[in-house]
Amino acid sequence: MAVYTHVSAETLSTFLARYDVGDLVSAKGIAEGVENSNYLVDTTRDRFILTLYEKRVAAGDLPYFMALLDHLAAKGLPVPPAIPDRTGTAIQQLEGRAACLIRFLTGVSVSHPTPEQARAAGAAMAQMHVALEDFTGDRPNSMGIAEWRPLLDRCGTSLDTIQPGLFARLDAALADVESAWPRHLPTGAIHADLFPDNVLMLGDRVTGLIDFYFAATDILAYDLAIMHSAWAFDGAGAPADAEIGKALYEGYESVRPLSTDERAALALLARGACIRFLLSRAWDWLNTPADALVTRKDPLAYLRRLEWYEQTA
Repeated sequence: MAVYTHVSAETLSTFLARYDVGDLVSAKGIAEGVENSNYLVDTTRDRFILTLYEKRVAAGDLPYFMALLDHLAAKGLPVPPAIPDRTGTAIQQLEGRAACLIRFLTGVSVSHPTPEQARAAGAAMAQMHVALEDFTGDRPNSMGIAEWRPLLDRCGTSLDTIQPGLFARLDAALADVESAWPRHLPTGAIHADLFPDNVLMLGDRVTGLIDFYFAATDILAYDLAIMHSAWAFDGAGAPADAEIGKALYEGYESVRPLSTDERAALALLARGACIRFLLSRAWDWLNTPADALVTRKDPLAYLRRLEWYEQTA
């Protein structure tokens, strides 16, 4: 989450009048994340998240995201569907952006997950995958493997201002991953960004899965590999307690056991995940507006993860 587009209190009050949610009490921009503009909104009746969708989220993709969230909510999963206004409209326009008012979920995202929390989160991902088996929506992965080389080329040798030789290093690593990418594994709707800050917890219990704006049709085990690359390391990219990654996989397989081929591909899929997030972080590092209320994330933390997967495969 982040804030690129500023919304005045007067404008927000007028916006909320479309809904049966009470009157505005307070609103605070949320700086974490890098994708959309987000506000924590309190009214006289409840608490909500207001999201304005920035350029990386195409307005044409929003019906897919909303349908996916509605599908998961109907299956009883703890996700935050958009709230319709009095006319039944969920996707709005605000300050020239597509916008949604979203249900607020209780819980906190953990910065240093325990093995038990990782086990619960892994099981929650598997429950999501199972619940989506009959979801009929389809969306190509806008940050899937076909997009990594074009993004690498757009970053170009500017990557070397982050670390000398980074462009050549990623060029070679990507070539290795592209040549071995397992295209025969089971696919379906995936979250594609289930970092610890996108999982809300109370103790060891998952209370929310949030930020589905990279959701797409892709390899299910790739979703798990993304999650491992996010949960099994600290913020600087150093390996965390080995029990965390192990518990994550155990939690997932307690709900949806992996095939032999899926299990064998996890390290390669994780290398791909590292390249994907290193490139998107690098692009944001090089291009984030100086006045944006946003916390930039260190691209090199994913280079360290990539090196770990290369060395342990």
